[in-house]
Amino acid sequence: MPSGDSKRDTIAAVATPPGRGGIGVVRISGPQVPQIAAQVIGSVPPARAATLARFSDARGAAIDEGIAVYFPAPHSYTGEAVLELQGHGGPVVLGMLLSACLDAGARLAGPGEFTRRAFLEGRLDLAQAEAVADLIDASSQEAARSALRSLSGEFSAAIDALLSQLVELRALTEAQLDFPEEELDGIHRDDAAKRLVSIQAAVDDVLARSKQGSLLRSGVYVVLAGAPNVGKSSLLNRLAGAERAIVTPIPGTTRDALRETIHIDGVAVVLVDTAGLRESADEVEKLGIARTRSELERADVVLAVHDATAGTAAVASTAQRIDVYNKTDLRPGFVPPKGAIAVSAKTGQGVPDLREAIVRAAGWSSTGESVFLARERHLRALTAAKEHLVRATAEKARWELFAEELRLAHESLSAITGAFTADDLLGEIFGRFCIGK
Repeated sequence: MPSGDSKRDTIAAVATPPGRGGIGVVRISGPQVPQIAAQVIGSVPPARAATLARFSDARGAAIDEGIAVYFPAPHSYTGEAVLELQGHGGPVVLGMLLSACLDAGARLAGPGEFTRRAFLEGRLDLAQAEAVADLIDASSQEAARSALRSLSGEFSAAIDALLSQLVELRALTEAQLDFPEEELDGIHRDDAAKRLVSIQAAVDDVLARSKQGSLLRSGVYVVLAGAPNVGKSSLLNRLAGAERAIVTPIPGTTRDALRETIHIDGVAVVLVDTAGLRESADEVEKLGIARTRSELERADVVLAVHDATAGTAAVASTAQRIDVYNKTDLRPGFVPPKGAIAVSAKTGQGVPDLREAIVRAAGWSSTGESVFLARERHLRALTAAKEHLVRATAEKARWELFAEELRLAHESLSAITGAFTADDLLGEIFGRFCIGK
C-alpha cells in the first residue's frame, strides 16, 4: 500500500547495537536523503556502490571516515531513498554522526519505523514485517529458519492462497444472490459445499503449522514441581547438561525458582526448578513454596516429579502434566503408571524419552514439514476465520448469512497480511522493534 507521501519526514537512527564494535551504521530514509548526503559527505554517492567518504558535521569538521551506500527510491529496504553510513563502531563517533544527520534535516526514528515505512510503501506485507523482528529475536536455528521463510513470503503466500479460494467462493455466492433460488440453487449448493470443505481443510493445515511455529517463537515454559528431595534439581541439571542447580540430600534446599533455557528439536524450553511442596514452618521456605504455586499457574507444561522409591506426591496444576518417576536407579525393574515416565537423573536413563515428551505435551511434532513462525494475533485471526467457515456451513440454506460469514472469514485472514489493519495495531506491532530497524 504505497503512501505516495512526498512530505513525509526523513528519519535517521543508529542501526547497529549499542556498545563498541569494529563498525557502526547510521541509516537515513526519506525524501531529504540527497540534501543530507550533500551536507554530511559532500555529495550523493553512486547508487548501490560502496563509496569511501569523509563524514562531517554542520560546521564542516571531520567526524569519521568510512563507507557510504546510497539506495535510490523505490529500490531500497523502505521503498524511499536510503543512505547508510558505515563508520567506526564507537558510541561517541556514532552519536556525533547521527547528530550531524539530524542537524542536516532528519529526525530521530522511532522503534521499527524503517520497517513500518517498508510496509506502508508496499515493500513488505505485515506478516513479512513481523518476520523481520522475529528473525532478529530468534532463539534457535530452527526459529531463525522459520522466520526467514516468513520474511521471504512463504507464510503470506499460504494466506494469499486461502484468500484466493475465498474470493472465488464469495464471487459465486454473491452472483447467486442476484438470481432466483430455483434457477441456480441446486448446482450452486453442491459447488459451494465442495469449495467450502476444501477451504476449511486448507485453513486447518495453515493453522496447525502456525501453532507449531508459535512454539518456536515463544518457547515452552516447563515447571518442575513435587515434594522436597525427589530430585527436581538433579533432573534440571541432567536436562540442561550442566550443574545449574544446587543439589544436596537436605530437604528444602531449593528456596526460589531457578530458570534454565535449553533447546529440544529446535524449540526453546525454559526449565524452572522450584521449592518442594510440603507444609513448613520456615518462613523463607514458605515464601519459596508460594512462588512454586505461582510458577505452576503460568506453566505450559508441568513435570510432576515423584520419588520412585517413595510413592507419589500431590501436584495441582491446570497445565499439561507429565508424571515423572525419578531415582529408578535405586529401584531396578520399576514400571511407572500408564502415561508416566521413569527416569534416573543420576544415570540419565529415560531422560531422552522425557525430552521428547516435553515438546510433545506442548504440541510440537517433528513432522519435517515447514512451519510458520506465527504470532498470537495470527493464530487468533486463523481461528476466527475457521469459526466463520464453520458457521457458513450451517447457513448454506440462507445465502445472505452464508455470504456474510464468508466475508468475515475473508476479513480475518486479510488482517494477517495487513489489508485490514487498524493504525493502533500497527503502532503496537512496530513499537516492539528495535530502533534502527
